[in-house]
Amino acid sequence: MRPPTRTVARTLRAALVLAVTAGLAVAVPTTAQAQLPDQAPIRTSSAQDPVAEKPYMGWSSWSLQTTSYPGVNPDGNYSYLTEANVNKQTDALASKLKKYGYEYINIDAGWWRGWDWTPEFDEYGRQKTNTERFPSGMKAVADRIHSKGLKAGIYLPVGLEKEGYGDGRLRIWNTDDCTTGDIVHSDLRTTNGWDSSYKIDFSKPCAQKYIDSQARLIADWGYDFLKLDGVGPGSFKSGDNYDNRTDVAAWQKAIKSTGRPIHLEISWSLDINYAKDWQATSNGWRVDTDVECYCNTLVSWENSVEDRWRDTPGWTRYAGPGGWNDLDAINVGNADMSGLTKAERLSYMTLWAIAKSPLYSGDDLTKLDDYGLSLMTNRDVLKINQQPGKPAKPVTSVGDEQVWASENPDGSWTVALFNQGDSASPVTADWQALGFTGQATVRDMWNRESLGRHKDGITQAVPAHGSRLFTVTPQGPELKTTAYEAESPGNVLSGSASVAGCDECSGAKKVGNLYVGGKVQFTDVVVKKAGRYLVKVAYTSGDPRSIGVSANGKAPVATAFPATGGWQAVDSISVPVTLKAGSNTIAFDSGEGYSPDIDKIDVPRV
Repeated sequence: MRPPTRTVARTLRAALVLAVTAGLAVAVPTTAQAQLPDQAPIRTSSAQDPVAEKPYMGWSSWSLQTTSYPGVNPDGNYSYLTEANVNKQTDALASKLKKYGYEYINIDAGWWRGWDWTPEFDEYGRQKTNTERFPSGMKAVADRIHSKGLKAGIYLPVGLEKEGYGDGRLRIWNTDDCTTGDIVHSDLRTTNGWDSSYKIDFSKPCAQKYIDSQARLIADWGYDFLKLDGVGPGSFKSGDNYDNRTDVAAWQKAIKSTGRPIHLEISWSLDINYAKDWQATSNGWRVDTDVECYCNTLVSWENSVEDRWRDTPGWTRYAGPGGWNDLDAINVGNADMSGLTKAERLSYMTLWAIAKSPLYSGDDLTKLDDYGLSLMTNRDVLKINQQPGKPAKPVTSVGDEQVWASENPDGSWTVALFNQGDSASPVTADWQALGFTGQATVRDMWNRESLGRHKDGITQAVPAHGSRLFTVTPQGPELKTTAYEAESPGNVLSGSASVAGCDECSGAKKVGNLYVGGKVQFTDVVVKKAGRYLVKVAYTSGDPRSIGVSANGKAPVATAFPATGGWQAVDSISVPVTLKAGSNTIAFDSGEGYSPDIDKIDVPRV
């Protein structure tokens, strides 16, 4: 069950969009959208410029479109979206951020809708530029973006929008006998996160031709990026009507047919159970709901930002060159408008950087304050985001204190300390959790200074909702451990606990069904000397869960375990346990809740 704050955020998002679309008359197009000549120059991909080789960087209009901050949307909801404002942000990004790698200017929802959100479509059922918002047309806007050495992004909802159906009589572009009535289900079932589109039936041959026509239009306009929104399973919808995997695959095929390398980003809150499908057919996927708070700031900590620490870890394994986990916009640049403290802005940027999320600002780039600009342009931190390697993930989680880490190609580690609590607290990164012991050199990445050598770990005071970010270079030896399998016959299973198969698990088995009293107790865990040990626990969990951990019969301590990416997907986290010299027992107890499945534990030999 998700926290109430998430429900508020997602309900408000849906309500806002539906409120402005409900009850509008169907706009039947009367004029054709002008077409570019077939011989218009098309940029082709190359080995030197592959799409999504790295997380993309840039700016998006949506955060400013949704805020009620005074003066931003003076003419009503979403009125910020205009050609003039896009041009201002284009110029600001080119002058302030381009040299740091920011390059995309992404135009979000509304470019084909009037001030009252009434949509316009061409005679082929495709979205048509609203000339009140964009008097020069979408091609001219893209051309201007390109003239600054930047890339242009555009937005579409998944499916055939209801207003583009035209009673099923509109001809599909570049066909002789296909109409909008030939591409949808006969019962006009709806799809997407707002039910604002008819679901396309891709068993019909005309369906792909419609997507081809949309892709051809945005390619001819010169766009380099498409955000396809309301995609399911996800967008808080499930079931056959909202399964848009064939839509995304059709878009991938259509984009390829244009010959233009267009980055395909899908949104929002995609279902992780279909992560391999998103990975195969797109260049990025939103892992969570909108980061915007739909309030009088751009975001808020409680209602939009903090969820990412809970929801991101399970997606880590799916990110890499060609496709990245999208945490949504980084709104850290405008102090008054952001809705966050300085510590929260720092943590926001830190998590996005180490998670290798795309870094696209939703701020007013013409009004960046000095602190916000410093967050967005720290080259050491941007390098963490852009360099090869896997995203960071939690390696320890004790109460409100979390340590995230990832190993870098050169053998060093990116290590972030987070304090999710409402008051300052020390947070410790222990080298055992990184797999080595002894000494390590530590560099503070935000302050760009060396902190010298530290033995066994580093402890720092971290403010409420704050963070620290380090590069840690091991000097000591690799940590040696002893493995203990959960399914070992010598262990004690109680309650509902039982052994289950698991292809990815050590020994192809695990202990599962740990719920409402289910418990697994490891017996005869031997260490040479008494002390505090960081025991590495390999486990599987389809969602974030907690479990009570105890040693030698003491009271269990509830410990948070992040999602691993599925119930057959193994990951690990280190938990502190106090052991005595000789033989010990270590127990994992579900208590009154539902807990992860346990694969094995690795106990340090020190």
